Amino acid sequence: MQKFVIDGGVPLSGTVVPAGNKNGALPCLAACALTSDDVVIRNVPRIRDVEAMLELLEQLGATVEWRGEHEVVLNGSGITPDSEVDVGIAERIRASFLLAGPLLARFGRAVMPPPGGDVIGRRRLDPHLDAFRALGATDRFDADGSIVLEAPGGRGATLRAGEIFMDEPSVMGTENALMAAALTPGETFVGNAACEPHVQDLARLLVKMGARIRGIGSNVLHVTGVPELGGATHDIGPDHIEIGSFMAMAGMTGGEIRIKDTEPGDLRMIRLVFRRLGLHTELDGADVLVPGGQKLVVQRDLGEHTVKVQDGPWPAFPADLTSIAVALATQSEGEVLIHEWMFESRLFFCDKLIAMGANILIADVHRAVVHGPRRLRGERVESPDIRAGMAVLLAALSAEGRTEIGNIRQIDRGYERIDERLRELGARIERVATEPVGV
Repeated sequence: MQKFVIDGGVPLSGTVVPAGNKNGALPCLAACALTSDDVVIRNVPRIRDVEAMLELLEQLGATVEWRGEHEVVLNGSGITPDSEVDVGIAERIRASFLLAGPLLARFGRAVMPPPGGDVIGRRRLDPHLDAFRALGATDRFDADGSIVLEAPGGRGATLRAGEIFMDEPSVMGTENALMAAALTPGETFVGNAACEPHVQDLARLLVKMGARIRGIGSNVLHVTGVPELGGATHDIGPDHIEIGSFMAMAGMTGGEIRIKDTEPGDLRMIRLVFRRLGLHTELDGADVLVPGGQKLVVQRDLGEHTVKVQDGPWPAFPADLTSIAVALATQSEGEVLIHEWMFESRLFFCDKLIAMGANILIADVHRAVVHGPRRLRGERVESPDIRAGMAVLLAALSAEGRTEIGNIRQIDRGYERIDERLRELGARIERVATEPVGV
């Protein structure tokens, strides 16, 4: 086990290049199970969740070869109808369930263990199952909790094209629907689809593999399935969540940071919301510049009403940046209502910030009121999930004194070499081993 030890209060400045989108890489890696040809994925982040997905694919029979620091070649020819998803690995990441669509479409059957992932509230699998049912699949639960999915006609049969309408714009549900429909001959309609940048990333890869998809970037997708898909080479886009994290980091520490090679169109709502929290950012081509020494002042609504930050499906403010927005608000002058619309347990991490001196009132499981700015102080805290862990890390970087953050494997699941990259910006952060329990 390891922990981060941070001596805060240092303005972070310099240039950083964002990693590839974690939530874009995972479904693109899973898509290799749709074909027996080579799939080359570039700009892949070297993080724990990616490692787990690659382990799952290897266990299924795929070959995995790293050709560079961030380029991986996958070949799914060794995956067979008898290949089974490893229960132990599946428990480590929620994205393990992204293998359901490819296996079901290619082989007519998939046995899926319960997925793991962050504990941030109820995360429904119903949109996935509804999509598969709309394509003719049946599902049942085994005694061990696994979900057995079968195409109409059983193993070896094909799904049938149909109309899928999501009861919520589930990101992974949409991705599973796209992958299943891509190998299903005929026209499949996906309504109320998620359209986040990482969903678009997967759709573009599938098109390169031979699928025919219209409506990419919208919430209405039309998929013309084909009998088989081929290989492709694809670059994962920059992670807008990581970019948002670095933007907030600069604002909270008072430093000046240039974030290279972003997709400015993916940052419109993030920049708008952060501006309401007092953080000014500029675009220089594809780079984002956060000027140093900013005084963060909340921009109240007309009539001096309290500002509200509310997440939602794309293009609304991303749920994965809600924790970061809470941390940023602790250093902004004024009052902010944070409404975590999507997950009822995400705001529970606020107790870590309160312990560090933040003035946060938890109104209910979905809402918190933050009063800032408050001078934060170093504490010993734990990282409960990926995004909360990053929010606590941002707080530690801006706090006075020393902070120790435990359970940092959660942060490592979503942020590549974060301690090394922060040191390049001037952070005083070290990764150290924790003492074994009982010693």
